[in-house]
Amino acid sequence: MKLALGTWDRTAVAPSTVAVPAPRGRFEARRMRVGLALAAVLAWTGLIVAPANAVTHGVLDGNDHPYVGLMVAKDGAGEPQWRCSGTLISPTIFLTAGHCTAGAARVEIWFDADLTDASAHDYPDQGDVAGTPYSHPLYDEAAFSLYDLGVVVLDQGVSMPEYGALPDLNLLDKLATQRGRQDVSFTAVGYGRQRSFPDAASWKNQADRVRMVAYPKLNQINTGFTGDGSLVLSNNARTGGTCFGDSGGPNFIGSSNVIAGVTSFGNNDTCAGTGGVYRVDRVDDLEWLNTFND
Repeated sequence: MKLALGTWDRTAVAPSTVAVPAPRGRFEARRMRVGLALAAVLAWTGLIVAPANAVTHGVLDGNDHPYVGLMVAKDGAGEPQWRCSGTLISPTIFLTAGHCTAGAARVEIWFDADLTDASAHDYPDQGDVAGTPYSHPLYDEAAFSLYDLGVVVLDQGVSMPEYGALPDLNLLDKLATQRGRQDVSFTAVGYGRQRSFPDAASWKNQADRVRMVAYPKLNQINTGFTGDGSLVLSNNARTGGTCFGDSGGPNFIGSSNVIAGVTSFGNNDTCAGTGGVYRVDRVDDLEWLNTFND
């Protein structure tokens, strides 16, 4: 039975104490937060659009996760605005972050692992498939991390041997009491920036359009900072992590195809320390996603 919207009450997330610079990069879509304020406006090839993330200290994914794709949001005039990552969870449903779909009129999606040659892939104009974006009914730009979930309903189905899978209801809660929490690992996949530096050294940024994978560890769950709707994962040279352009990309549980959550937020412009993941195992998320069943 579907719950009424008023019953979806996500625990508020405590404000961050880390100062966060403004986002940087138009074709990059990962929101950073200062408290619950949303930083918007990033950069991309000299243009100016909105936020994203990328896998840092990771390795090439190759064909390990062919159902993870790169999306480009377009405005009503058909102009490219920003890019994110996401996961095909059925032939016609592409799961991503709410801040990746909010404000977009249409979305183009590519599934090739390497999109470095833009002209060969007609990037960013025409993807392998296009679709219509939707954000969680309670998504709010001013508090994006509370309901940071979105989907793209594709114009036509994409057939694959396997798709990303949604978790069971409240599956991740058991991690909050599990011993050896630091040993709980995830598989983060995305097309985001591989290296990110402050403005003074921005020339060293690396943002190849390739699908990367990393294996971050669980740092926080069900805490005052994360509330009951997010996870905080490691982001360092040993485990890897996410960065600008990875927003909306999946964080799989262990080595499975079960999606714990989508890449959502970070605490600095160098993508160091930790990364935030929006959980998709809560009742409001699963009930809403169920309305898009094929």
